Amino acid sequence: MIQLLTPTYWKDYELIDCGDFEKLERFGNVILIRPEPQAVWSKALSNAEWQKLHHIKFKGRSATSGEWIKKNPAMPDRWHIEYKNPEASIKFRLALTSFKHLGIFPEQAVNWDYITQNIKKFKTPEPKVLNLFAYTGGASLIAQAAGADTTHVDSIKQVVTWANENQEISGLTNIRWVVEDALKFVKRELKRGKKYNGIILDPPAYGHGPNGEKWKLEDNINEMMGDVMQLLDPDEHFLILNTYSLGFSSVIIENLIKSAYPQVQNLETGELYLQATSGPKLPLGVFGKFFKY
Repeated sequence: MIQLLTPTYWKDYELIDCGDFEKLERFGNVILIRPEPQAVWSKALSNAEWQKLHHIKFKGRSATSGEWIKKNPAMPDRWHIEYKNPEASIKFRLALTSFKHLGIFPEQAVNWDYITQNIKKFKTPEPKVLNLFAYTGGASLIAQAAGADTTHVDSIKQVVTWANENQEISGLTNIRWVVEDALKFVKRELKRGKKYNGIILDPPAYGHGPNGEKWKLEDNINEMMGDVMQLLDPDEHFLILNTYSLGFSSVIIENLIKSAYPQVQNLETGELYLQATSGPKLPLGVFGKFFKY
């Protein structure tokens, strides 16, 4: 069955409204306007309400970069927020980057809840979890906070450094940080005979490894899934595959997983979205996930 899922425990995040290719969001006490290519419908709130509510707005110079316009120039460029579910809590350092991102994807909180729930149900003491394409580490942090032995892999050194900062402000330790091409790392772990109880993948549509390796989702994901399935502990495991690509549907994700792992149990697929307070649902990627224990 295809599911639609949205986060339920976010107190420090709120999607206030979205439409006309923009979104109005609250991160902690800071309200921002950012571009959103998926929001092709009209805003529910008036432009006057948007202008009154927001503190900072992103103004694009090109398709990939821009600048932040602050109502109050004294507002900081960095601040902290917290995520807490019934099993664990983590903190993030947010920052106004030139490419409109802040260092967090709020819709991923649905997957963080799935990670904590599964880790808590495992009989394995300190289960091993692998987070690939791990960005600033939300999934790594929540896995570690829930009691896992966590490995975090991303190809960009600055992003891994940012994730390490998030570990520190979350009061966590001992996440294993790896700056490497994800596919190369997986193949090396296979040669070593490694097994993981949990694997999380959130691959980009396009990307590059630290040594110029090229990643293109539709070209590489099938090979990646075939390799990753061999790393799963056969008796006790979970896996999450999340993609944000306009060309990928949850049916494609289902086919990928079943092709790479025919014996899959408890498979769920669907679409992640953020529920705006004003009414609209903002779609933000498709997922497939399963567990066994």
